[in-house]
Amino acid sequence: MGKVNYAAIDIGSNAVRLLIKSIAREAVQEKKIKKVMMLRVPLRLGFDVFSIGELSEKKADKLRRLMKAFRQLMKIYDVDDYRACATSAMRDARNGRTIIKKIEKDTGIRIEIIDGQEEARMIYNNHIECMEDRLGNYMYVDVGGGSTEINLLTNGELVWSVSYNIGTVRMLSNAVKEGTWQQMEEELMKVTEGVAAINIIGSGGNINKLFRLADKKDKKLQRLPVSSLQTVYDVLKPLTPEERVEAFSLKQDRADVIVPAAEIFLKIAEVVHAEYIYVPVIGLSDGIIDNLYAKSLEKEMKAE
Repeated sequence: MGKVNYAAIDIGSNAVRLLIKSIAREAVQEKKIKKVMMLRVPLRLGFDVFSIGELSEKKADKLRRLMKAFRQLMKIYDVDDYRACATSAMRDARNGRTIIKKIEKDTGIRIEIIDGQEEARMIYNNHIECMEDRLGNYMYVDVGGGSTEINLLTNGELVWSVSYNIGTVRMLSNAVKEGTWQQMEEELMKVTEGVAAINIIGSGGNINKLFRLADKKDKKLQRLPVSSLQTVYDVLKPLTPEERVEAFSLKQDRADVIVPAAEIFLKIAEVVHAEYIYVPVIGLSDGIIDNLYAKSLEKEMKAE
C-alpha cells in the first residue's frame, strides 16, 4: 500500500499556508505521519477585508497565483488528496465567493469557506489526540487574524464552542465592533462560573512566537505562565513594529500582529483566571489533514 500524501491549504487573514504530510499506510495503529513540507506566505488578506470590506483586485490576483503555485507543488509532491479552507477574512469579504469561483476555474483548486465553529472543531480535534493528560478544565483558544475560536474542554470532552470576530488583523484595522469584547467577557464569565482551575491551550502562530520570546517557561510541559506572557507583552507593546523586528528578529508580518494576539490571550486568561497557557505547535492545517485521513479510514472500513 505504501504511503498516502495529504495536503492542507489554510487561507487565513494574515498568512496562507500549504502543509503536506505523508502517512504510512501499513502502520494504521501507530499512524506514522511525517511532515513533508510547510510553506507560509504572508498575503495578509485581512488588511483589505477588514478596512474596505472586500479583497482588492491586487490581493485577489496574488491569491490566484499562489493557488496555481500550490497546485504545482502538490503535483510535485504526489499529493493524493487535499482540502483548501478559507477562514475569517474570506468569510467577511463581499467578493469572497466570486473570487473563489474564479480561482477554481483558473487553477482547479476548490476552496471552501468554513465557519468559525468548524474551524474551532478541526483545530481542537487534532489537538485532543496529542494530549496525554485530558483530565481537568481547559480553554482551547485559537487566535487568528480575523477571529478567535474558543472551546471549553472538561476531561477531554467539548462542553462549549464559540467563535468571536476578534482577531489580530481585525484589531489593527480598528474593525472589532464595540460590543464584541464585552460579549466575549460576559459569555466567558457565565460559562466558567463554578468551573475550577481552568488553564488555556493556545494555538495560532503568535502564541508559538510569544512562547519562544518568554524567559520564564516550562519547555518540557510546553507551557507558559500567564505572568510570563504579561512580561513579554509589556516589553513588546511600547515598541514600533520596526523596533520589534530589530530587537527580537521577528518577521515583518509577525511584528505588528503579535501584540494584539498577546492582548487577546491576556484578556481571556484574566477572565477565566488561568495560570498557564499550554502551547502545542498545531494549527488548522494539521486539523485539515487529520480530517482527510479519518475520512479515508472510514471509507476503507465501509469497503471491507
